[in-house]
Amino acid sequence: MCGRYFLTVSGEEIRRRFGCVNAVEWPPRYNIAPSQPIPMAITPDDPASGRRLTFARWGLIPFWSRDESIGRRLINARAETLAERPAFREALRRRRCLIPAEGFYEWQRTERRKQAYAIRRRDGDLIAFAGLWESWRHPRSGEEIVSCVIITTAANRTISPLHRRMPAILEENARDAWLDPTDTSAQNLLAPCGDAILEIQPVSAYINNPRHDDPRCLEPLHPNESLFG
Repeated sequence: MCGRYFLTVSGEEIRRRFGCVNAVEWPPRYNIAPSQPIPMAITPDDPASGRRLTFARWGLIPFWSRDESIGRRLINARAETLAERPAFREALRRRRCLIPAEGFYEWQRTERRKQAYAIRRRDGDLIAFAGLWESWRHPRSGEEIVSCVIITTAANRTISPLHRRMPAILEENARDAWLDPTDTSAQNLLAPCGDAILEIQPVSAYINNPRHDDPRCLEPLHPNESLFG
């Protein structure tokens, strides 16, 4: 599962590391939550024009939905059932994306509370979550909302002590294939990443409040705090 993540680098840095032709304005974000606008990288209809960065609301609204509230429930999509779920089938065929992240959070229940962990790449590079996006138009106002979902897969051995699921992370050599709608085998890329790619750091309970969004969210567990409260 992925319910919160962080991305503290600039829009220009995202552009550079994801090989996009444009940058977006992006302030440091330490606690990104569902329903908020997030950057995603897509390939336009003309692939020769290159990858582009744009924004989408986190929480996918299928094009056929009568109401946008469904997006609150569709923040993650299981890789194994994408082709079977009506909410994701069409987006899987036509609208794939990469969602840049610096890392994500996971929680583990202890005897007295939930302990939060920040998870990121050991090499310090950005993470590319596999995602899907959709365009939905409000039936009354005509407003267009672009939304997206983060795809999850089975947890690898690094993450499995915390949760059974983890985001599907794409290495650089798999990203073009994922973004290519003509590649019908791209779903095979949605496997757990290597066990040595990620590292886990316990962090302060400050992250538990979704309204907190500053560097304190990534502070390591204080020496006076305990993993067990």
